Amino acid sequence: MVQGKTILLTGFEPFGESDVNPSILACRRLDGREFNGFKVVVEEIPLRFHEIRDILESFIEEHRPAAVVCTGQSKGPSIAVERVAVNVADARRPYNCGYQPVDEKLNENGPAAYFTRLPFRKLLEALKESKIPAILSNSAGAYGCNQIFYHLMDYLAREGIDIPAGFIHVPSLPEQVIDKNMPSMTVELIAKALKVVIESLTTEL
Repeated sequence: MVQGKTILLTGFEPFGESDVNPSILACRRLDGREFNGFKVVVEEIPLRFHEIRDILESFIEEHRPAAVVCTGQSKGPSIAVERVAVNVADARRPYNCGYQPVDEKLNENGPAAYFTRLPFRKLLEALKESKIPAILSNSAGAYGCNQIFYHLMDYLAREGIDIPAGFIHVPSLPEQVIDKNMPSMTVELIAKALKVVIESLTTEL
């Protein structure tokens, strides 16, 4: 597959008791923008267990990106660049489709884990220079975010596609944590963080 001059940026649809998801809301603020000659294209991924892999792969095949950054929501206080995706789905709550996998492999023939292909040290430094809270995370969990991350890396490995790719968690929105005593981050700051990530990433492409 020949890579083009696009950056594929994905976010999650809302799930649980919330009707919004900060990942896709922030991503949409960058849709169509250009950074260092690369155009950002944004796609939303559904939280439906048996559809995620095929939909994600179809986005990659359609856009032929030079890099892929997938995002999702976490309960943490910072932008979290994920280091590793593991070959397991073990959901504490059902997916939006009602399915709730337990100790289920994402690929029966796949490796136990994949490491990110994003230049995470460079991205973390760029985020911190922009005064945005950011950390390196060693666990993307075992729910939808890890599933996207694993399927992404698994597909690129199987197809022999050598491009930067990985997953980033973003915090909840302030309106999502009212009366919950949880950390949050505005959609404006999350979008700024993703802008910093893409600007930094495209300087190496």
